[in-house]
Amino acid sequence: MAIPWLVALKVIPWGDVIEHAPKVLSAARKLLERQRAQTPATPPAVEVIEMPAGETPSLGELTNRLIVAQQQIHHQAQAQEQLTQTVAELAEQNARLVTAVEALRVRTRLLLWGFSVLALALAWMAWA
Repeated sequence: MAIPWLVALKVIPWGDVIEHAPKVLSAARKLLERQRAQTPATPPAVEVIEMPAGETPSLGELTNRLIVAQQQIHHQAQAQEQLTQTVAELAEQNARLVTAVEALRVRTRLLLWGFSVLALALAWMAWA
């Protein structure tokens, strides 16, 4: 089970991931700022639906439809805001993950060099 993870870790171009992580984070932050900057007072384009001439809805029915539509718009705006925040959080987590992976790569290299030096020292001591 561990072999596919090792293969995946070797196949992933970590240099590219590390290189592009700040760009992804800044793009997510810009998206979040742009979503917050948009004012909900600007109504979206409204499509006019023609009602048949014989059927005119009552004022109460139109009011109910308007209330339902406003609630749907409000829920969609909340969902979009949550999605935007989630994307920004994921980008930040990705940046932290890339930083942690890079630190682990450096530590692994240091341990490998240290082990190599130790193995050479032990071999030299056994030979001498």
